[in-house]
Amino acid sequence: MSSGINWSGANMSGADLSKADLFGANLSKADLSGANLSEATLSKANLSKADLSGADLSWADLSKANLFGANLFGANLFGATLSKANLSKADLSEANLSEADLFGANLFKADLSWANLFKAYLSGANLSKVDLSGANLSEADLSEADLSEANLSEANLSGADLSKANLATFIIPRVPNLDREILAVIEHGGKLIMSTWHTCNTAHCRAGWAIHLAGVAGTDLERRVGSSAAGALIYAVSRPRQRVPDFLATTSNALASIRKDAETA
Repeated sequence: MSSGINWSGANMSGADLSKADLFGANLSKADLSGANLSEATLSKANLSKADLSGADLSWADLSKANLFGANLFGANLFGATLSKANLSKADLSEANLSEADLFGANLFKADLSWANLFKAYLSGANLSKVDLSGANLSEADLSEADLSEANLSEANLSGADLSKANLATFIIPRVPNLDREILAVIEHGGKLIMSTWHTCNTAHCRAGWAIHLAGVAGTDLERRVGSSAAGALIYAVSRPRQRVPDFLATTSNALASIRKDAETA
């Protein structure tokens, strides 16, 4: 049931609409830049091509909302619910989407460059042709998400869940028994140094070792998407039922994790 509100094209820049009930409202092409919409109800609202740049949408309910082509540059969407929302071609660059619920959301061709998606729930989301360059996806749930033709250049996927995600358009080498292979190299003179991706052919961080052991294909993938994303993708296909490891762990903690994972592989 719609609220009946029709503010299409309205200028509400900087307005205080916190906790407002805007369920099903028509806000297409409205100027809501810098507005306070924290904890607002915007479920099924039409926000297509609206300007929400710099707006505060923390904990807002945007489930099934239409945000096609909306400008959300630098917006705060911390903890927001965007499940099954249409965000195709939206500008979410540098937005804060940490801990946001994006289950089944349509983000086709959206710009999420340098966005913060820490612990975001993106299971089943359509991320096809999305720009995720430089995005923080650490500990995000990307299970069963469609990442075909996504730009993951310099993205941080440390600790992410990529189980059953569509990664078909990436050429990702698989290293069988990856953690056992890393441990064996370390126990035979190789070094684990978590403070840098690569030091030399015998000293790498955990992601660096995954890339190194994948050979030329690993190096090619690293050139394409960067060290963090390459290591994460190699881990994702090499251990498909496990999360990507924590690439920011200390050397001692990373080594302990490698030993544990090698034993249980």
